[in-house]
Amino acid sequence: MTHRLAMLLATGLALLTLSAAETPAAAPPAAAAAGPLQVLKTFTLGGEGGWDLLTVDPEARRVYVSRATRVMVIDADKGTLLGEVADVSGAHAVAVVPELNLGFATAGKDKAVVAFDLKTFKAVKKIPAGPKADAILYDPASKKVFAFDNSDGGITVIDPAALDKPPVTLAVGGKLELAVADGAGRIYVNVEDKSEVVAIDTKALKVLARWPVAPGQEPTGIALDAAHKRLFIGCGGNQKTVVVDAGSGKVLGSVGVGKGVDGAAFDAQLGLVMIPNGRDGTLSVIKEEPAGDFKVIQTLKTAARARTVAADATTHRIYLPGFVPGADGKDTFALLVVGPAEKH
Repeated sequence: MTHRLAMLLATGLALLTLSAAETPAAAPPAAAAAGPLQVLKTFTLGGEGGWDLLTVDPEARRVYVSRATRVMVIDADKGTLLGEVADVSGAHAVAVVPELNLGFATAGKDKAVVAFDLKTFKAVKKIPAGPKADAILYDPASKKVFAFDNSDGGITVIDPAALDKPPVTLAVGGKLELAVADGAGRIYVNVEDKSEVVAIDTKALKVLARWPVAPGQEPTGIALDAAHKRLFIGCGGNQKTVVVDAGSGKVLGSVGVGKGVDGAAFDAQLGLVMIPNGRDGTLSVIKEEPAGDFKVIQTLKTAARARTVAADATTHRIYLPGFVPGADGKDTFALLVVGPAEKH
């Protein structure tokens, strides 16, 4: 009996050990499980170097990820590496102009913007920019590319249809961070060291307004609800997301988020604002309440240092780069895909 009991105990312990090994990673906190979003896929990319901003091209089904000295071009659905834009020293961000088959990557260490071919990923032109070219976007209203400097407060304005034409510089002042275009001739850019957001006329190339974002401090991420003319501004200085009226600059409200805020995204159909918290490895999901208040309805566990984000409005998915445990137990660079639960 004693021998048989020992055998049964050993068998039971082995089964428990096997079961634990086959069990997926620990479930996220209850708040995350109960929310509208979940991590759908994790694409392991690996590779050396840090990273910064990323851009989704929804039509071409690509994600452009800046990686210190280059830009990785990832298949948005399969997670495979399609190629790289090489020799982008101090890569920070990418803007694409599909109708001209051109992409533009900021090369902060080279004080330049690298124009490249969207099919071959080969550089076609290096354009002088500010001393620390950082965020970049394409404005469809003016048909210009805007590169924002994080040290001297200048905006380099490039005509993508005339690459040999010298760029224009618009002086704004301060440390410029992320920006968003409304598609109707306005750009809004965060000024981190002044805790303000600046509205710019993209056709006249002039500053229209400067609005403080208090109670927010050190704004970085910015997203736009164009239908309701609301800006959602993620502030890393004091862990807040501030809601600002895009017409008047009035602060409509604020909500606390996590540590390490950098990017921001908004999905119009879902009615959700998504703020990644890099130090916490979480995503704050914000929704407007019927009374007009804004509330974090979900805190989703993502990945270590996942602080930047890009949204795909066609699939209602968002992409976050960060680090996940690799097969060897060491952290490896990966791209997370987050969205509503998929129906099978």
